[in-house]
Amino acid sequence: MTIEEINQKVMEKSEIIDNINAEISKVIVGQKYMIKRILIGLIADGHILLEGVPGLAKTLAVSTVSKTIKASFKRLQFTPDLLPADLIGTLIYNQKTTEFVPKKGPIFANFILADEINRAPAKVQSALLESMQERQVTISDTTYPLPKPFLVMATQNPIEQEGTYPLPEAQVDRFMLKLLIDYPSREEELQIMERMVPNDDISIKAVMNPKDILEIRKTVKDIHMETKIKDYILDLVFATREPVKFKNLKELSDLIDYGASPRASIYLAQAAKAHAFLEHRGYVTPDDIKAIGKDILRHRIILTYEAEAEQITQEDIVNRLFDEIEVP
Repeated sequence: MTIEEINQKVMEKSEIIDNINAEISKVIVGQKYMIKRILIGLIADGHILLEGVPGLAKTLAVSTVSKTIKASFKRLQFTPDLLPADLIGTLIYNQKTTEFVPKKGPIFANFILADEINRAPAKVQSALLESMQERQVTISDTTYPLPKPFLVMATQNPIEQEGTYPLPEAQVDRFMLKLLIDYPSREEELQIMERMVPNDDISIKAVMNPKDILEIRKTVKDIHMETKIKDYILDLVFATREPVKFKNLKELSDLIDYGASPRASIYLAQAAKAHAFLEHRGYVTPDDIKAIGKDILRHRIILTYEAEAEQITQEDIVNRLFDEIEVP
């Protein structure tokens, strides 16, 4: 397939995304960065972690996106007393048949909103691991496939807030994107007040179904990516593992304990294609990598004690990578 043919296909399929944006903007004011990343996760088949203080419309944004799609949606409020069985389900004894039958949990939905995921203990967070990575759930000795598409969108409050548990590194790595959500501007907050104070119900129209999402994902996979773009991705990822091999980055070796996993390279390529799709393009440019790269790398770098002592953050490291590594 030529780039012209891919471009034509992308133009046809990406119109539906404009319809979704129009529906979302009825409810959500601003937060274009967050909405675009949620859509990237949706069409690149990657789970999303949203971090920000309470009240920034994280939950509202996720539930609004789900309303634009004719698919099953479950919201789970994570609490310190939540059990794994509350998430994936359990076996119930049937007195009539004298057998144990599976009672499937709320994880069996197309879209899962795990609200305040870091308020639940590690055993519950770990219960998400198999479902997020393998797209299946095991209850007792039987494995059940999850519906397609399956997407986990989790919100978390910053770690310094009271009553939160840090997410295990293994689980954080399974999120394609980690978004840092900030406060709205003064003008946006005025619009929020004017829209929300009357408390009128705003109707959202479903403009897409699960079949449309699966077709869009096929189109996204066909988007063209040149070898030099792939090399750029590998340079960024390998610079987190072996910074001594890169000019101007040698001092990072004392700051990075563990670099990004191969999952980062895969997700960066997938998300860059999805970003190109949202821009109505059939090919990936370095700007796509720059636009999405920080959201994919920031939670995959584990810092040394030295970096933490110097109050250097993952964000600082990622910014340095994009500043220093040569763009093709």
